[in-house]
Amino acid sequence: MITDYLRTQYGYYGKFFCTYGAKERLQKSVVRIVGGNSEGTGFFISKNRVLTNFHVIADEPAPKIIFPDGSFVTPAKMVGDSMADLAILYIEEEFPDLAFSLPDSVNLIEDEPVLSTGYPMGTDLSGEATTLKGSFIDYRKSKNDKVGYIQTSISLVSGMSGGPLTDQCGELIGVNTMGLAGISLFIRADNIKEMTPYLTEVEIAQIAVDPSISPEESVRAFYTYLKARRMEDGFTLLSEDYLQKTDFEEWTNRFTDILDVDVVLTERYEDTDDTAYVKFITKNWNDGEVDYHYYEGTWTMVVEDGVYKIRDGNIQEVFSPEWDWFY
Repeated sequence: MITDYLRTQYGYYGKFFCTYGAKERLQKSVVRIVGGNSEGTGFFISKNRVLTNFHVIADEPAPKIIFPDGSFVTPAKMVGDSMADLAILYIEEEFPDLAFSLPDSVNLIEDEPVLSTGYPMGTDLSGEATTLKGSFIDYRKSKNDKVGYIQTSISLVSGMSGGPLTDQCGELIGVNTMGLAGISLFIRADNIKEMTPYLTEVEIAQIAVDPSISPEESVRAFYTYLKARRMEDGFTLLSEDYLQKTDFEEWTNRFTDILDVDVVLTERYEDTDDTAYVKFITKNWNDGEVDYHYYEGTWTMVVEDGVYKIRDGNIQEVFSPEWDWFY
C-alpha cells in the first residue's frame, strides 16, 4: 500500500523528498505576458530570456512582462516560430534566480503527478498564479508538428498558455499549450531545448511608423511609441513649445502604469492642415488589476526638423462609450 501511494502521489520514490515548497516556488517564478490582443503566461529559461507560446504574442510588437510583484517591463527583442508555437522574449534586466533549466530528455512514468502553473483568465482574474495538479497520460506527436506533446489530465484554461509544466519537484518537463474538449497538451521541454537556437524574428510583428508623413500619422507614431514604452522616441515628437511646460522625467511619469495603447482612429481634423483627431484606448495596470480608459480629441501639430510634432492638444476621457465609438 505504501509503495502504491508513493507511486500514485509522487511518481516514484526519488521524488518523495523534493516536493516541499514546489508549488510556492512555481507561483513566484512565472510571469504574465500581456499584449493588446492576447494574454498568457511565461517563465524564464535563462537570466534574461522568457519563454511563452507564439500565439500569446502573435501580431503584438510590444507585449509586457508582468512580474509577481506587479512591476512590468517591455521586451527588448523577441524571436519565435508560429508552427512550433514557441517564442522567447529578451529583456535587459537579469533574473537568474527565476530561471528554469531546459532538460535534455523528459521521462515520465504512467500516472506520474505533474503540475501546470499559469494565470487563468489572464488579467480578468487578479491574484497569484494558479498551480493545477494532474497526472501524466501519454506522449503525443503529429507528423505535421515540429514538436512533441505531453498529454495530462489537467484542464488548461485561457490565460495559462505559455506557463511551465513541471514534475512534483518543480523541474520543467513541458509548456502549457492547448486545451480542447477536456484534453490538454504541453510542448515537451526537451523539444524546446532543441528548437530554441532556430527561433527567429521573421514572424515577429514590427513597429512601422513615419511621423513625417502627416499630422495624423505622427499622432499614430506617438501613441505607438507609448505602447512600446519607447519613451525617448515619443519624447522626440514633442515640439519646442510643448517642451516649455515639461521635461522628460515629468512627462514619462504620466505613463508609468500603461500596459498598452490601442489607436482606434486617427485622421485629419475637418479642413485643417495641422490638426489630427484621435480616438484611443489605454490598458493600465493598477494594484494587480487592469483598467481600461477611453480618450478622444485633437492634437495641433507643427513641423520641426521635417517631422510633425505635438504643439498643443485637447484630449478628453470618454466614460462608458457606446458601441459605435469603437468603429
